[in-house]
Amino acid sequence: MKRQLPTLAAGLALAALALAGCSSSGGGSGPATGGSEVSGITVNGVGTVTGTPDVVTIVLGVQTQGPSANGALDANAQQANALLGTLKGKGVADADISTSQLSVSPNYNSPDGRITGYQVTNQVTATVHNVASAGGIIDAAGAAAGDAIRVQQLSFSIGDGSALRASARADAVKQAQAQARQLADAAGVRLGNIRSITEAPSAPPPTPMYARPLGGDAARDTPVQPGSQKLTVAVNVVYEIDQ
Repeated sequence: MKRQLPTLAAGLALAALALAGCSSSGGGSGPATGGSEVSGITVNGVGTVTGTPDVVTIVLGVQTQGPSANGALDANAQQANALLGTLKGKGVADADISTSQLSVSPNYNSPDGRITGYQVTNQVTATVHNVASAGGIIDAAGAAAGDAIRVQQLSFSIGDGSALRASARADAVKQAQAQARQLADAAGVRLGNIRSITEAPSAPPPTPMYARPLGGDAARDTPVQPGSQKLTVAVNVVYEIDQ
């Protein structure tokens, strides 16, 4: 038995060496890590198109005052109902008219802080789908509510921007492709397949015009010009590099 011990020890040593060799060769066939990661080219493209707004949102207010809250509310209700009737008479649909604010607040006497009366504001938001009619609607609102009318805000928008967005999207992708080819040519590598495309749309906020009183003697045919709006789409594209 004592003579067999060296032979057994030598066999165990050879087995250990064989396992170490398998472990070493197996590591070489595993997934790439560190510096051997798949390389790529990342580019950004931006497409911008210009369109003419075809929707205008008008925020109109009726502001009344009185010695009592109830009196100011009653006066405001009469003027607000006249305003609503005028908007509907001008073709604004019920679904496009909403009350956006109603407030009752006291007026104070500066020296002693006493309440001298109350102010009521009823604010209505109307969406007009015919920009050319907006000026006439504002004039009619002024005639209906008189000195109580307030034009709080106008904002313009594009009702259906899907076609414009599609054009901006195509331009953004083309720009990203051109940048990727330039980078690949400059680096002396071949541009591979697209790995990913991410869109980050960016649209400008509506163009606002802020509050101004509009008395009954204001000039008729108030001019309303929608101007133009830019619609922008940004994309991020990642390309593979052919090795």
